[in-house]
Amino acid sequence: MRAIWLREFGGPDVLVPGTAPDPTPGPGQVLIDVAHVNITFVETQQRSGRPGPFQVTPPLIPGNGVGGTITTVGADVDPALIGRRVVSATGGSGAYAERAVVDVSAPMEVPAGLALDEAVALLADGRTATMLIEAVGVQPGDRVLVEAAAGGVGSLLVQLASRAGARVIGVAGGPRKVELLTGLGADLAVDYRLPDWADRVRAATGGVDVVLDGVGGAVARAAFELLDPGGRMVSFGLASGEWSPVSGEAATARQVTLIRPDVPPARLRAYTEQALADAAAGRLRPLIGQRFPLDRAADAHAAIEARATVGKTLLDVR
Repeated sequence: MRAIWLREFGGPDVLVPGTAPDPTPGPGQVLIDVAHVNITFVETQQRSGRPGPFQVTPPLIPGNGVGGTITTVGADVDPALIGRRVVSATGGSGAYAERAVVDVSAPMEVPAGLALDEAVALLADGRTATMLIEAVGVQPGDRVLVEAAAGGVGSLLVQLASRAGARVIGVAGGPRKVELLTGLGADLAVDYRLPDWADRVRAATGGVDVVLDGVGGAVARAAFELLDPGGRMVSFGLASGEWSPVSGEAATARQVTLIRPDVPPARLRAYTEQALADAAAGRLRPLIGQRFPLDRAADAHAAIEARATVGKTLLDVR
């Protein structure tokens, strides 16, 4: 089968197209014929060898999220699963390929009426966004600031917060991204590359009740300063290259709660299933901003690292 190999850490060009043996499902496993691959920012960090929570050791086929059709099942697995459209994590590697073997418990069936590519776009980001909105307890009337609001997770957070009745302030980097935000449900859209972006938010809102931090660094610090007493902040990304610098002591001093969700695996799966159901019902729309064929995985990584992407980036295999 065709696959992308990571044989050494480095820049995007270390992702090299090649071949790999066709995988065969063993007992309790299924084989997925992959149509689309979900790319995450974390995978660009893994490829570069940067320290992080999910380390990999080359050589390997990278990637952790696929969507496709079950074509073969292993021993003791119900053959009725063959032909089902599914999305699935792959256990941390093996996704950038034409086929993937996973445990039978891993795939989630794609609801009728939901396109497979949209389901893949929701596999990781839909789970994260749904979890974060619940964790911060968004209420009607809350002023919710979403950083990296034109990204894969951020674009979903804008929609979910708006649906919950919040007043949504979307901040993103650059005019192209900012222009997308009102169409997603943001009441106010601001470019965080402008030096006075936080002043503009305060002038329009007086302050905020919730910060959903997907940028980290100086942007996270400025967003934290916009929170009124009793506010809540949760960090989910580091588009700036560094996590939020806000300390627990600083939050306590300003009567702000820093939320760090600790969710069991079964609950994470439920969040993904909820996101898929919401999308099938028309309540949630993933923003697929760019797509690359499998053999251009290096170009996809380069675009993500250059901050040249919006929404979700997919690899199209079929």
